[in-house]
Amino acid sequence: MNIELRSDTFTKPTAEMKQAMFDAEVGDDVFGEDPSVNRLEEKLASIFGMQAGLFCPSGTMTNQIAVKLHTGPQKEVICHKNSHIFLYEAGGIMSNALASVKLLEGELGKVTAEDVKEAVNPYDVHAAESALVSLENTMNKGGGSIYTLDEVRPIKKVCEEEGLKLHLDGARIFNALVESKESARDWGVMFDTISVCLSKGLGCPVGSVLLGDEETIKRAKRIRKSMGGGMRQAGYLAAAGIYALDHHVERLAEDHRRAKVLGSLLQQHPNISEILPVHTNIVIAKLEGLSPKQMLSDLALKGIKAVQFGKDQVRFVTHLDFSDVHLAEFERKFLPSKTLS
Repeated sequence: MNIELRSDTFTKPTAEMKQAMFDAEVGDDVFGEDPSVNRLEEKLASIFGMQAGLFCPSGTMTNQIAVKLHTGPQKEVICHKNSHIFLYEAGGIMSNALASVKLLEGELGKVTAEDVKEAVNPYDVHAAESALVSLENTMNKGGGSIYTLDEVRPIKKVCEEEGLKLHLDGARIFNALVESKESARDWGVMFDTISVCLSKGLGCPVGSVLLGDEETIKRAKRIRKSMGGGMRQAGYLAAAGIYALDHHVERLAEDHRRAKVLGSLLQQHPNISEILPVHTNIVIAKLEGLSPKQMLSDLALKGIKAVQFGKDQVRFVTHLDFSDVHLAEFERKFLPSKTLS
């Protein structure tokens, strides 16, 4: 049995999800006439109490559309130095929006209102104009760490005072909401735009939705088109998202439970010096006396797949296709030798 723990993007549609896709009613989404796409966009907008949504092929596209909407040449994005929009989107902030970036520090990938306040540029012809703050929830490089509403509200206040837009990279927002038990609608009022990914914890094959007000999403459609994101009978993909929202949200708690067990098992490895706090479905192990390359090679011999996540870190991600059977098999394969070196 192979054990896939590289990412929750490796999930495959369940039989029920595939049937929902097969049965989907479709049209031409570029003309706004795909009923399944329209239903998905309306459903997610309603969940977060926002006016409209835009279905896109990826979370990178929804994030980059948001950055382009809110910034532009000689303007600046404020975000954590480990943000996905900065590290993992191919320089899109520069190439798509022609914007600058100010990178902040912060424990487990999170920033505070004080950090943001201090980062805002006062008017100065020598400096870029601060225009957008972007947060990530859950925070991938922070080991799936979670922002709470109590942490976001003061950041929102700073943005209002300074005339900044606030975007949420919600790649795993439902993981955060299931764990914190906070309301999606309460989150919706905090942000000008939210990117919701469907192809990670929710188990869809493709897709993300950008949420915002009607005028923002109207503008976003033009940007999506220019990026090549205008799809036609996309309802087959949207149907997977509708199914996931109805059936795959509450079960995320199972991924979180298994991740905590996985973290406890990993702590028994003699070359793992630390496990970052396990908040949701991401487990990051810090190594000592063993390189990530060697660790991954040794794991691969046991049929276990993970990824390097920094010069001395390895990441494991639990997901829809990682069951208690896989967890037991991981323990059986991982523990007997006590060392993989």
